[in-house]
This record gives sequence, C-alpha cells and structure tokens, in this order.
Amino acid sequence: MRLAVRARARVAAGLVALAGCARGPAMTTAGSDPRAVAIADQVMTSLGGHREWDQVHGLRWSFGSMLGDSVRSSRRHAWNKLTGEHRVEGVNRLGQRFTFIHHVGDTTSGMAWMDGTRIEGDSLKKLLHRAEALWVNDTYWMLMPYKLRDPGVHLGDAGDTTIAGATFDRLALSFDHVGLTPGDHYWVFVNRANHRVEYWEMVLEGDGPPPVGYTWEGWEQHEGLWFPTAHRRDSLNVFTNRIETVSAFAPAEFQAP
Repeated sequence: MRLAVRARARVAAGLVALAGCARGPAMTTAGSDPRAVAIADQVMTSLGGHREWDQVHGLRWSFGSMLGDSVRSSRRHAWNKLTGEHRVEGVNRLGQRFTFIHHVGDTTSGMAWMDGTRIEGDSLKKLLHRAEALWVNDTYWMLMPYKLRDPGVHLGDAGDTTIAGATFDRLALSFDHVGLTPGDHYWVFVNRANHRVEYWEMVLEGDGPPPVGYTWEGWEQHEGLWFPTAHRRDSLNVFTNRIETVSAFAPAEFQAP
C-alpha cells in the first residue's frame, strides 16, 4: 500500500481490501508481540471500540494536502462499508474532473467519468486500478489506527520514548503479503496517557532510512468514533477532513456522477 499525496506521502500494505467490512476484532498475524497486541487493543478502545466501528454503515471524507495555506490537491470519497461500494471524485493534475465508482477489491468492473464523459474499454480498466489505489491510500491515512490488528499485519514492540514530557509506546508494523507495497515499515507512536496514535514514521518499500514522520492530530468524534483530520510534517499537512458517518446512502450515489 502506498501513501500518495504529492510530497511523496505514500502509504502501504496495512489496508487489506474489504478488511474494514469485517465484523468483530480481527486476528493479528501469528508472531506479533503480545504487548504490542495489547497496546493495539487499547488504541481500538480509545477510538470508540469494535462494536461501534462494526455498526458504522459508511463514511464520507475529503483527502488531500496543503503546503502552508495553499491546498495542493483534494478529492472526496464515499464508502459503503457494508457493501464495499466506493466513489471518489476530484480534479487530476491536468485539470480534468473525474468520478470513479467501483467495489473495493474489484478492479475488473465499475464506472468512470472524465469531465463528464463516461470512459470504456482499456482506459476504464486503468482508471479502476487508480480508484482502488486511491481508496487504499486515502483510507489508510484516516483509518490506520483501526487497522492495527488486520490479518497480515505483524505488530512488534519497539519500546517507548518521551516527547515533550509525554510517554509514547511505539508499535513496529510490517506486512505479510498484503496491500500494494508489503515491503513498507511503520512505527506508530501511541500516547500512553490516552492510548491515541499521535505520530508515525515510515520507511516505504524501495526507500532507505531515515524514516519520514507525520503527526496524527485534529481528532474529531463522529457517532462515538474518533478520526484524525490532520497529519503534519513541517509546512505540509496531509488532511482527512469533512468526515461524515453515513447511516444510509442514496442508490444514485454509486450509480452516476
């Protein structure tokens, strides 16, 4: 899985297609450190809990990046968590407005429009792969703390550290043949006082040290669940905002631009 915001903020293998639709606590891959697993469970409780997460029908949110006060990119998502239907729309680098609609995990069927024109054939296949990659990337920036115990995720105990007087437990994440780039490695910093993820570092597949780090901040509560709205590194902000929990989608949302 790759985090892609132009600033090379890519994210990786942690998001298994449709894993977000699974019911109940996920089973962490064998070999994970027991203390790391316990910390991951504390994170899930602090987010609102498995029961509340399972009851969410779907989500809408915006994803993009800002450099200083300037928005560099933005796209809007709608995801039916129960059915896997996904819609993403925005404007590409060429200034073309796009809308992609598909089922998460399926890149063989779906619909795409560019500047209002429906796309077919080989061009459609490429755009459906793009839609899947956007879902994987943009969802992980918002939902990574919910995904710590997904199948295929190895959790290691990377010890603790102190930042600005606060103690953080560090989880080391690696991946077992899941996602788009399973060679990625993450270190997730969990504030011991509130069990909330407040920072992470990454070394992405094909890259070398040192790791690149981003904050997790601007947390908002929606329907009893907590979601981040900002991830900062120097003057760059990778945002996941305008978040909505959805109890029901109109059928047309996944049928037409």
